Amino acid sequence: MLYVLIALILGLAALAGIVSYRTYHFVPPVEEQSPAEPEEFDREAPIRALQALVRCKTVSYRDHTLEDNGEFKKLYELLPRLYPNVAETCEIRAFPDRGLLYRWRGKSADTPAVLMAHYDVVPVVEEAWDKPAFEGILEDGVLWGRGTLDTKVTFNGILSAAEALIAEGFVPENDVYFAFSGGEEVNGLGAVHIVDYFEKEGISPALVLDEGGAVVENVFPGVARPCGMIGIAEKGMMDVEYRVRSAGGHASAPKPKTPLTSLARACTRLAKHPARAHLTPPVAKMFDTLGRHSSLLYRVIFANLWLFFPVLDLICKKSGGELNALMRTTVAFTQAKGSDASNVIPPEATLVSNIRLNPADTMASCKAYLERTVADPDVSVTVLHGIDPSRISRTDVAGWEKVKRAVEATWQGCITSPYLMVQCSDSRHWGRISDRVYRFSAMDLTSAERATIHGNNERIRVSCALSAVEFYRRLMRTL
Repeated sequence: MLYVLIALILGLAALAGIVSYRTYHFVPPVEEQSPAEPEEFDREAPIRALQALVRCKTVSYRDHTLEDNGEFKKLYELLPRLYPNVAETCEIRAFPDRGLLYRWRGKSADTPAVLMAHYDVVPVVEEAWDKPAFEGILEDGVLWGRGTLDTKVTFNGILSAAEALIAEGFVPENDVYFAFSGGEEVNGLGAVHIVDYFEKEGISPALVLDEGGAVVENVFPGVARPCGMIGIAEKGMMDVEYRVRSAGGHASAPKPKTPLTSLARACTRLAKHPARAHLTPPVAKMFDTLGRHSSLLYRVIFANLWLFFPVLDLICKKSGGELNALMRTTVAFTQAKGSDASNVIPPEATLVSNIRLNPADTMASCKAYLERTVADPDVSVTVLHGIDPSRISRTDVAGWEKVKRAVEATWQGCITSPYLMVQCSDSRHWGRISDRVYRFSAMDLTSAERATIHGNNERIRVSCALSAVEFYRRLMRTL
């Protein structure tokens, strides 16, 4: 017994030594950031242009009959007036479903880059806004309006940066394409048609950059500095319906099991038994990057995930939110339908969940998990529609370094890191022709500002909108 106790003590001491050693050496690399040269350009023109874009009510709907084609036409007619140098210099090609592609010819066509944005926006509840959503009101250094953040700011940032650089006589080293979609919010096919064109023409991008992460604070445990989050992959998405049928009946004499009780049990089981956690490459790289800047307790965890992964998993399960979404496939129940009358047992009841797929999962594997967890033959599980997770992009190539350097030069002192984007974007379509697809919205946003995306009172600081122009200017000069 004594020998067992001694062995246990020695083993724990050795384990503590390993943990301490790994934590001690889990530190950030030496930073070599140098002050960036200031960007000189007309700082009023981009704001006027963004105001004009916001005043175009380019709201997209799955039912296209609800869209106002006149508003989209108004935006198209504005573009040559807002960005005349771009209109004169770049070749412009239109694709079905509101895809727009600009080609800015460089000195070479060998390693082109693609900069993306979408110009459609989601609907608004006008009466819930403090200021009108489509008037582009500018007050106290803040521009109000739907699309100011998502993503007319980057649409304008790209074109304003190119507009000014062309006026300065700049010619990029390689071709630069601007790929814009007018239906991203409804999973339109404009971006798909553009990728089809690239594939048909054999054009292989050395860099694709779309919306995604931003420069944010307080998003990683124990890290106080702003973080420039650059997505290298995005989760997949599924909408799933759970349906139960019965003979119905009067509510005064319910049977022990009704469609709604079956669905309630299914919902509860999925909530109590979340999908398995996976440490995928994008998240592992994020933990390795940001974990080194974290406080001591978290550094111990992230330096020793081989030991503390179950602890991290437990934290994720209990806290939910963004950290949990990075680790696993998530199931969010969003819609329910039962009887049309309060005193009638429904002959049929349904639930719908929106699911975001971890890169380690697929639509097929997730459906199997749902059926296995629900474990009720009376509940039918049907995938309404969806898409598998995106391809994971490389961070050991020049394209990644160019984006990273432009972020660090524009937002001095931030920590740049790869991450997994939990939302979906048009960038996922480019994975079939490139493993250099990155997701970064060129803004520094507070949590309150991020909350207005797709919500009420969407607005942007003028300084933030101008930083987007600065970022794209710096990036374009390296392409």
